[in-house]
Amino acid sequence: MWKGEFGKEYTDRNALSLGEMETLYKRYYGISRTEMNLKFLQDINHSIQILEVGSNIGNQLLCLQKMGFTDLSCIELQSYAVELSKTRTKGINIIQGSALNIPFKDEYFDLVFISGLLIHISPSNIEKVLDEIYRCTKKYIWGFEYYADEYTEINYRGQSNLLWKTDFPKLFLDRFRNLRLDREEHIKYLNNDNVDVMFLLQKRNDA
Repeated sequence: MWKGEFGKEYTDRNALSLGEMETLYKRYYGISRTEMNLKFLQDINHSIQILEVGSNIGNQLLCLQKMGFTDLSCIELQSYAVELSKTRTKGINIIQGSALNIPFKDEYFDLVFISGLLIHISPSNIEKVLDEIYRCTKKYIWGFEYYADEYTEINYRGQSNLLWKTDFPKLFLDRFRNLRLDREEHIKYLNNDNVDVMFLLQKRNDA
């Protein structure tokens, strides 16, 4: 569904400028996305190789680029979003691809990140996607996703089997014994009781 008209409609609904996205974050959380990012990335070298999995129109990458990160790549399943993101960005390597089969070599990137991707991966496929993310990074996994203590399906625009929330950093930590949690922050919405989680994981070479 994400590759077809349903996915295109999602992209059109969320085709915000970077400034509009920052304003939306402040309205939802009381803090901009850039301010969130600084809490997790301010001590990381800005020349590292970064991959976003599930980039849609590229706003998260534009945000990182504005912060000074220079070596940015992404994959996106939906061809419409890929073409749109190419018109909105400069100096970012954009490839159409699936999180189930990321088209890069093992440990090719220093940091792989996801933002609102894992929530749309079926529990039957989540381990494969976690494996691919883990495989492609040599050091960091950074994420921002919906949070719940247990796997919970959410009806999405009248559709089932499209949206879930759970403790995604715990899924990584339970699956890969050489990952450590560097930082985790639960971020509550201002106007409801929903919570998102931002997390930074790091591979331990001594494990």
